[in-house]
Amino acid sequence: MATITVMDPVTRIEGHLKVEVSIDQVNGKNQVVDAKCTGTLFRGFETILRGRDPRDAPILTQRICGVCPVSHSLASTLALEAAKGVQANDNARTLRNLTLGANYLQSHILHFYLLAALDYVSGPRSAPWTPAWDVDLRADPRLDVVASHLPKAIEARRRAHEMGAVFGGRMPSPHTLVPGGYTNVPTADKITAFKTQLSWLTNFINNIYIPDVTAVATVYSDYKSIGKGWGNLLAFGVFDQNAAGTSKLLKRGLVVSSSPTSVASVNAGSISEHVTYSWYNNNTNGLKPASGATAPVDPATKTKAYSWLKAPRYNGGPYETGPLARMWVNGDYRSGVSVMDRHAARAMEALKVARAMSTWLNQLSPGGPVYTAYSNPVTGSGVGLTEAPRGALGHWVKIASSKVSNYQIITPTCWNASPKDTNRKNGPMEKAIIGTPIADPTKPVEVLRVIHSFDPCLSCAVHVMRPNGKPVVIRTGGCR
Repeated sequence: MATITVMDPVTRIEGHLKVEVSIDQVNGKNQVVDAKCTGTLFRGFETILRGRDPRDAPILTQRICGVCPVSHSLASTLALEAAKGVQANDNARTLRNLTLGANYLQSHILHFYLLAALDYVSGPRSAPWTPAWDVDLRADPRLDVVASHLPKAIEARRRAHEMGAVFGGRMPSPHTLVPGGYTNVPTADKITAFKTQLSWLTNFINNIYIPDVTAVATVYSDYKSIGKGWGNLLAFGVFDQNAAGTSKLLKRGLVVSSSPTSVASVNAGSISEHVTYSWYNNNTNGLKPASGATAPVDPATKTKAYSWLKAPRYNGGPYETGPLARMWVNGDYRSGVSVMDRHAARAMEALKVARAMSTWLNQLSPGGPVYTAYSNPVTGSGVGLTEAPRGALGHWVKIASSKVSNYQIITPTCWNASPKDTNRKNGPMEKAIIGTPIADPTKPVEVLRVIHSFDPCLSCAVHVMRPNGKPVVIRTGGCR
């Protein structure tokens, strides 16, 4: 058996991920027989929020990730609204959906063209498409077409950001989502500006993005049977269609691999976080996030642990989250669970969201109210469950004396790239990597294809502080 480390850290993802795979001969062919996914840096946002005004949370948690900040802002806002018992009105709900939708489109386009495509096509040998291994790049004119679209994808992502900024005010990290509603009032001019960008992007998704994903899936059809993993799928649901949040464009639910056509309801109380193989205090093992704790330890004191990511589990089981899970739960895509199925479901979801956004624009009331009065409760607790582009996202808050007394966050990549749990069950990504055939153990591009299909975001999962403790001051907008 040969144990190798795949690109420490793995490149062309968000954040810092280390993946170790063990490769051995199985039936005369090289195959991954074990995998470890390691989040290499500690995230301390839960600790940062303790003792602060709860209204700081939607602003600060957006800084967890610059790719999906809107999702964190929404999850935090929903948690605070639940703690207070208020709901945003229809105008605010629609504006939130449109801002989040813009964030979805830019993230999905970013993922395929800048993070994943270079595993399959020969593109520019320059940033942002480097580094890339020049192995198993199959010759096919359809792939040349995909490669020709890479620069166009940068324009598409820029347009999606500009579209989101129409109502969000800025992208990334808009500050318009607040407990009680939204801070920007829609106008006819803004609706027209948004609609112009959306029309261009819908055309790009329908006529370029989806055909490109189909071309890659056709040429690399063997990846329709690689990277399944556990086959358990979890979605919290997203894009509320009414003020109460009881109707969503993409539904909440879960699917167990043994019954793939049956969608069960989700109970947030069935979620727990395991830390047996994570660098956190063992006293916090198995806690529910509503009463969870972020208590890091010196890695040298836990020799069996190998990640700063905790291991979230639902009823004790590992669940994959992301576009495939959402589209499967919603009944929109059920062709299979594999590397190519993840890419196909993501592209189809982008079109579904873009088309829904066109409808939402027509539901806006120009000049109408966007805010319902909100004030911090003296005491209370709330949970905000939503979906980031990469999967199920949850924020849990407790408030005492009008301050945050506890805060917990479980991100999509904590589900997908989690380490083993207390029962030694691999995380979803680890499980999907195991069994992958490898042609060249020195350049295991096959493993990267599985990893990139999940679109892991370690920026959400982990963060770091400077070891010398010196503060970093960042000035923007010409401030001195």
